[in-house]
Amino acid sequence: MSTLVLTAHGSRDPRSGANARALADRLAGMRPDLDVRLAFLELNEPNLADVLAGLPDGHQAVVAPFLLASAYHARLDIPKQIAEAGAHGVRQADVLGEDERLVSVLRERLAEVGVSPDDDDLGVIVVAIGSSNSAANARTAKVASRLAVGTGWTGATTAFATRPEASVHKGAAHLRRRGARRLVIAPWFLAPGLLTDGVSTFARDNGIPMAAPLGAHRLVAETVLDRYDEALEADAAA
Repeated sequence: MSTLVLTAHGSRDPRSGANARALADRLAGMRPDLDVRLAFLELNEPNLADVLAGLPDGHQAVVAPFLLASAYHARLDIPKQIAEAGAHGVRQADVLGEDERLVSVLRERLAEVGVSPDDDDLGVIVVAIGSSNSAANARTAKVASRLAVGTGWTGATTAFATRPEASVHKGAAHLRRRGARRLVIAPWFLAPGLLTDGVSTFARDNGIPMAAPLGAHRLVAETVLDRYDEALEADAAA
């Protein structure tokens, strides 16, 4: 049996860990023959090093980052922890990225708060975490245009909760200048947490509806499994 180590960042907010556990349970239900284990990079238990140490020698395993962007944690933190654990035969899968299935989940979350694709007075602010890696931010910024395809919205733009040069406030002002009479926030986050709470406070203070994060949706789980399968295929081809 192969092992998928679903690896989340970790958070002081218990809702984040609960979401990761819910997704791990969903993965196990979708692939009963797959050994699914949950790990965190920091702030929560079990940590990735301990989970890797608990794998049988020579066991085939894939660390699947429960992350949207290919930034610091995916590029440096996870590879470092795998190497320090001395985990031989462990591959790292790619991040979830801007997968079209995740964009469709975001559309579903917007529909849950009453957003219509035909609302030509609406501006949609896609809010992501943000990174010091400009290339990662550029890839994330593509989500807004993909989300708006086929709609009549005034526009959609991307803002970053941790990048003041592309703040939610600036995103709202940009869409209003384009003629949006109403705004809605679409969080490009996997789970609720301290950062989404900050965005929610801005939304409430400015009378802007806000959708839910992507969560442990079935399509999120499908994307994780695809990244796992791709990592195994790359290993077989190497």
